[in-house]
Amino acid sequence: MKKGFILFVIALVALLVFQYKVVVPIVYDIVSSDLFLEDSGDEINRISSETLMTDAAFRQCNSYIANELYPELTITFSEKPINAFGMGNYRYIINADLEIMPEDAAAFIKRYACRIQYENGDDTTGLSNIENWSIEGISGLDDL
Repeated sequence: MKKGFILFVIALVALLVFQYKVVVPIVYDIVSSDLFLEDSGDEINRISSETLMTDAAFRQCNSYIANELYPELTITFSEKPINAFGMGNYRYIINADLEIMPEDAAAFIKRYACRIQYENGDDTTGLSNIENWSIEGISGLDDL
């Protein structure tokens, strides 16, 4: 019984050392390589910017909110987003305000964030078509 336990401990230690010395360095090399790099030509922009793509993303988010999420509400959208970030690979995060005017209460302003992706890559001919966009999430409007 004692020999079996000692062999088990030795095998476990050998397995851990093998993993630490052989497997982990290989995994690090694979992760740091360009194997998983997706180069779409659309770069990440860490600073809010106004571009053709962010403007189109802003319009599509507004259209989705007005026509799909809350068609029963009267909503006025701001002229420009507060922030518009390109996340790379034609994904965008739009942060903006909208004014909601309920029939039985005073108007109020809500701030929302919309994560959206353009599906046609660098082909900008379909920017105005909602079918070319995918809304990945909207936050800030949950309690309407």
